[in-house]
Amino acid sequence: MIKDDIKSNILTTTIESAVNWGRKNSLWPMPFGTACCGIEFMAVLAARTDISRFGAEAIRFSPRQSDLLIVAGRISIKMMPVLIRIYEQMPEPKWVVSMGACASTGGVFDTYSVIQGVDQFIPVDVYVPGCPPRPEGVVESLLKIQELVEKEKFSDYAVSDSK
Repeated sequence: MIKDDIKSNILTTTIESAVNWGRKNSLWPMPFGTACCGIEFMAVLAARTDISRFGAEAIRFSPRQSDLLIVAGRISIKMMPVLIRIYEQMPEPKWVVSMGACASTGGVFDTYSVIQGVDQFIPVDVYVPGCPPRPEGVVESLLKIQELVEKEKFSDYAVSDSK
């Protein structure tokens, strides 16, 4: 009787796995929405797709409280320094989703004033295709980010002693 109780009440894991499990199920996204992709991102929060099922419903508009940056829409040259500053203000570990054709490649705006892909300035972890992308694509990107978070290692963020 006691042996059966012990089997069903003990869980063995590593601290790294437990922390990654907590991180992956409590992402705090920060949207940087411009144009139509920003509107499509609002649909992700609606009842039909409901990203709260994945623990990512706490949308933050402060970079210091976010760990997932969602760049949605075209980014102009004038906006890029702001986006870089927001990315730099986010605490580590952090992830970036490029949502839509305009954020990923400039889309149909092949002009001097539109950035032809935000990955030229900030690292992007997952790209969401489409113009505009469907909310289901954003949910898929969220699942991909969760897979990345699950594989994180503490040693990736170790501070080196060399100066």
